Amino acid sequence: MAYEQLQVHVENKVGWIKMCRPDIRNAMIPELRRELHTALAQLDQDDQVNVLVLTGDGKAFCAGGDLGGMNRKIDAVTGRKKLLQSHELIRTLLRLEKPVIAAVNGAAAGAGFSVALACDMIVAAKSSFFVQSFVNVGLVPDLGAVHFLTSLLGPHRAKELMFTGERVTADKALELGVVNRVIDDEGFLTEVGAIAEKLAKGPAISMGLTKAMVNRSILSQLHDTFEMEAFAQGLCFETEDFREGVTAFFEKRSPRFSGR
Repeated sequence: MAYEQLQVHVENKVGWIKMCRPDIRNAMIPELRRELHTALAQLDQDDQVNVLVLTGDGKAFCAGGDLGGMNRKIDAVTGRKKLLQSHELIRTLLRLEKPVIAAVNGAAAGAGFSVALACDMIVAAKSSFFVQSFVNVGLVPDLGAVHFLTSLLGPHRAKELMFTGERVTADKALELGVVNRVIDDEGFLTEVGAIAEKLAKGPAISMGLTKAMVNRSILSQLHDTFEMEAFAQGLCFETEDFREGVTAFFEKRSPRFSGR
């Protein structure tokens, strides 16, 4: 299949998926999300692929949601529907019976951070960073971020990151246990490829079933999280704070939230 938003190729039993919209920092626009979902499903069915690597083109892994598409009024019903569609991407990442490595080459912000968390391993470039940026535009964390971060960090540290929108460097993320490894920018993807190829030489069925067992409880718990997310985000889309947050983002200034 020909992709417009992605580059997809297979090498040494590793399926590589690169998000290729550096002009928008690989933001999760609907077209990119749909192609990503399709590519994951196709590589899952490819017997010549044992491991997948997801990365981004340019200076960002994924800058999060499509704020350009949100620069207009969104009602709660539309917002809920939009989010439920995005949830399928996370479910797919968790259901694939093949390891998925997030090769975080740059900024992983908002939904981009959530997508990385849904992968099985996160390998980060030295210059990359992670940020729960939802609060900066008056939204709640979505795509499972509340579940993943609370499980990894505990409630207090997770809430700190989500309340403050603080940037977390790759080294700090390693210290916190969010990422598996940090690699120098020079030769980053070569090193990621070596990790992926080592996994690809392992017993594919065994690793796939191990992933399925680990993720079984995650999938059951995420159902309730996703329902609450969709409800809460739908409400946030209708607030003045959300509209102010998006306006401030495009005007490159600090938002002036009113609590309305």
